[in-house]
Amino acid sequence: MDFNIIIEKGEDGYLISEVVELSGYHTQAKDMNELITRTKEAISLCLKEEGVEFEKTNFIGVQEIEV
Repeated sequence: MDFNIIIEKGEDGYLISEVVELSGYHTQAKDMNELITRTKEAISLCLKEEGVEFEKTNFIGVQEIEV
């Protein structure tokens, strides 16, 4: 299964990932490799929970613009 994640850098320097298709599911880590590992673990645990539903989105991406 493929999932989309949004990655941000918190004020404390930690990287934070949010899973687009799983509302409310996110994790954090100090570096990108650890973040991806933790995100995959969070998704796997979520999929094992009973009654958890996810919605495949038509997510395109994120674009930063200057105004």
